[in-house]
Amino acid sequence: MDSINPNLSLRKKRQVKSIAELEQGILAGDRASLSQALTLAESRLTTHRAQAEKLVQNCLPKSGQSLRIGITGVPGVGKSTFIEAFGEYLIKEGKKLAVLAIDPSSSKTRGSILGDKTRMEQLSQNQNAFIRPSPSAGSLGGVARKTREAIILCEAAGYNIILVETVGVGQSETAVKNMVDFFVLLMLPGAGDELQGIKRGIMEMADLLLINKADDPKDPKVRLAMGEYKRALHLFPPNQNEWIPVVDSCSALNGAGVAKAWEHILQFERQQKLKGYFLENRSEQAVSWFDQQIGDHLFEYLKGLPHFESNYQQYLTEIRAQNLDPGLAARKLLNVCLGGIK
Repeated sequence: MDSINPNLSLRKKRQVKSIAELEQGILAGDRASLSQALTLAESRLTTHRAQAEKLVQNCLPKSGQSLRIGITGVPGVGKSTFIEAFGEYLIKEGKKLAVLAIDPSSSKTRGSILGDKTRMEQLSQNQNAFIRPSPSAGSLGGVARKTREAIILCEAAGYNIILVETVGVGQSETAVKNMVDFFVLLMLPGAGDELQGIKRGIMEMADLLLINKADDPKDPKVRLAMGEYKRALHLFPPNQNEWIPVVDSCSALNGAGVAKAWEHILQFERQQKLKGYFLENRSEQAVSWFDQQIGDHLFEYLKGLPHFESNYQQYLTEIRAQNLDPGLAARKLLNVCLGGIK
């Protein structure tokens, strides 16, 4: 029977469970088993990765029944406040909620800086909510390296709404879009020129653009912001899934507009399933995940080859000195390690 290295967790007194026990606990909705499984999936050790892959594979048939929602926005827009208000509302509607909150990481330790459980105090105490803060550790788009695996494990544990909160630091959010069904972009009213504070690419990916901290929907600043964003969205090419992005307002602090935001998401789900786009999108995301994993595993394989490290360091020195093009260096390195690369 597979077992997990006792050094996996910093809580040394916690009982270490086997893969079979973790799987059984996850399917039974045991939060401790789910937490330990997520820690296992986030580990970079080769033995842990193999165990995590087996666990995710075993849980895969029990996953896929949730609605996956990505939430992003610039720092200070109120993502955590919105998620707490939104989560409380969904739980009252009979949902079980898992929040995968991706914290900014320290460049030195790669550990989380903010700690979302402290920013969602009420929601974190609710038995029908599971909050998992994970450091982004430099991953593109502010997404933890193993967020996709975490989604599958949370779904297998019975959580039917999965929220993925990103750092929102202006990097490409394509990684988020490629793992969720619905993408929410939070913005602020009256933050200067409404279209200067965000990149067009992120707006094009948004299914719902919410003006947060809109305590008074009739406030001229709120109305101006909504008008600007609606006009901007009309300039973008239509979505292939035929969904027309919605612009609305809310105030997460007092809960205004939260129910309406959920209505927009349900309308999206009904439309996408009716037209067949929902499952098609999930399938394409799985293929994208497959392609990404090939690259990750190939790089790990290369690092284990005898000639990799010495040549890698040599090319790094030349690149830093501006004496070698990175693209050519990569091709030369592959040729040294694998041969036959043209």
